[in-house]
Amino acid sequence: MVFWRVKPLDKILETAEKKSLKRQLGPVQLTLLGIGAVIGTGIFVLTAEAGQKAGPGMMLAFVIAAVVCALAALAYSEIASMIPVSGSAYTYSYGVFGELIAWVVGWALGLEYGIGAATVCVGWAGYVNGLLNHSTVFGLVQPGALALPQFLQAGPMSGGTFNLLAFLIAFVVTILLVIGTSKSAKVNAVLVAIKIAALTVFIAIAVPAVQSPNFEPFLPTGWFASGGGIGVLGAAASIFFAYVGFDAVSTAAEETKNPNRNIPIGLIGSLIVCTIFYLLVGYGAVGAVGAQPLIGADGFAIDPSSPEMAAACANSQALVCSKEPLAHVLRQIGFPEIGNWIGIAAGLALPSVILMMMFGQTRIFFTMSRDGLLPAVLSKVHPNFHTPHVITVLTGIVVAICGALLPVGRLADTSNSGTLLAFAMVSIGVLVLRRTQPSRPRPFRTPLAWIVCPLATLGCVILFYNLSPFAKTFFLGWAVLGLIIYAFYGYKRSQLAEGNAG
Repeated sequence: MVFWRVKPLDKILETAEKKSLKRQLGPVQLTLLGIGAVIGTGIFVLTAEAGQKAGPGMMLAFVIAAVVCALAALAYSEIASMIPVSGSAYTYSYGVFGELIAWVVGWALGLEYGIGAATVCVGWAGYVNGLLNHSTVFGLVQPGALALPQFLQAGPMSGGTFNLLAFLIAFVVTILLVIGTSKSAKVNAVLVAIKIAALTVFIAIAVPAVQSPNFEPFLPTGWFASGGGIGVLGAAASIFFAYVGFDAVSTAAEETKNPNRNIPIGLIGSLIVCTIFYLLVGYGAVGAVGAQPLIGADGFAIDPSSPEMAAACANSQALVCSKEPLAHVLRQIGFPEIGNWIGIAAGLALPSVILMMMFGQTRIFFTMSRDGLLPAVLSKVHPNFHTPHVITVLTGIVVAICGALLPVGRLADTSNSGTLLAFAMVSIGVLVLRRTQPSRPRPFRTPLAWIVCPLATLGCVILFYNLSPFAKTFFLGWAVLGLIIYAFYGYKRSQLAEGNAG
């Protein structure tokens, strides 16, 4: 049976009260946390990759990804207001589908947040290393004088040995999360302001420089390629990472004041703000300098994560080759100093995304531990800081090591695979609860649920299909590993297993 060991929603709320976290976040903090989690590597780094996959058609990719996320956000808002506890889609699946599917979803969320956090660590390190490599510090030193040795600028698969900056930023964020949620949120609010200011400056300069010829041809790679990865839908599957994080707001439900009202505000509010910025930034980047993909010898767009792409980009000034696309655009249109400041802003602000992804990761595994599916030590709460410090430290170690050793390459796609599964299960869960528990209070009701939720699920399936083959293969392997762990550990130690209830 698949639908077994279903944990009643009332039991979920009761369990949460036994090891509860301090409620200290309001609607403004939640919205800022959502914006902080969303705006980051996707728009600052992956714009170039989306351009290589779809050319100017990446504008449509932003819209497609936004629509899927908006539909999923409406579903999240209903179910999060009904079950205002930590755990996000994992907890919701436990109360709707049962333990097996809940484990699969929780394990997939580990893929989303863990690899996602490591991806942003590497993206951040790329920006900062770029600044160190070219900065003159107002003319006081020669360009490159502050640069780290080459072997400390990247992992072993990217021409280096150990990505020191990626490792260090994961370490710093871990300390912030151990100290406390409210302190982390205050730091995050400052970082969000920096990101918003940087994107606003970019829009103000790039949009007036837009030229119509830069949008032609608009769809150089078409809508999709067999196997996924290239085309507008392939770009949408990648740029989906630019929206990942809004669901992290729901993982903070147990630490939120008046969650029935504030969770929907945080979810939908952060998504609306981010979507507006993304569309304007994408329009300015494409229109100002162009974003035509590089074509290989076979006549098709080159895979942006391949060695062939690296070779084709040697000494190229194309937008699709840039590792800091927004700063690159401003330099290309005659604003090099402002471009450098955009790079500085990205270096200062991207840690907020790492913070929220690690925040989400720790709260999900905290909840799985509380349910008996992972060791109990992972749900210990620090007596002074009131945070799950053990799982936070362990998560920080894993993220730091992955960031130091692995390339950014296809990590975004791989992270998206877990996210898409979670979004689809939440959307289906809303409809199941509408049938099985129609009388349960719903402080927020998804409008037109029987249209919105199926469309959200379909959108997730389409985007998953258009992920790179590598990402889909990795996801399958990750799922098999999770099922093995569940079979040998979680199945017998679950709170819902016979003799373990209590």
